[in-house]
Amino acid sequence: MRLIDVARCPYCARVRMVLAEKGVDYETVEIDLSDRPAWVYDLNVTGRVPILDDDGFVLPESEVIMAYLDERFPDPPLLPADPRARAEARLRVHRFDRSLGADYYAFRRGDANELRARLDSLQLDDSLYADLAYAPWVIRARDMLGVELPARLARQLDALAERPSVAAEVAVVQSL
Repeated sequence: MRLIDVARCPYCARVRMVLAEKGVDYETVEIDLSDRPAWVYDLNVTGRVPILDDDGFVLPESEVIMAYLDERFPDPPLLPADPRARAEARLRVHRFDRSLGADYYAFRRGDANELRARLDSLQLDDSLYADLAYAPWVIRARDMLGVELPARLARQLDALAERPSVAAEVAVVQSL
């Protein structure tokens, strides 16, 4: 298994954390986003990362990769057993990408936005699947952008960071 990756990318971080939670060995191919190799577009027409190559089965988009990995490696499960709860967790991740993820990138560009308000309303500790999807942005907002997290969210992130997969991502961010 091979992951086309960028250390600073929160979408890639999601996939790295899921791979860690599943205990899957994989090869990392780090690329430079400012000078993407042409072959990346052969794997994903948008040129975006992460891209997972599972023995020739190539899959882009972090949300899709997360779901694939949870099904491909069912133990331990990241999604709840109940189909409705699984659907709700997936929906939260889908909506998250359109809200907090977009606000994070706007904040990085210096655009006025609602990042702090979104962080105030973000709830971790809901589903491990959703938490792993959210955590990369929360970690980066705190450690790279200097955003002070609401006390409740800071406690939830600290508890989540007790997981080796999340602690490893905190270390990645602190090394950037």
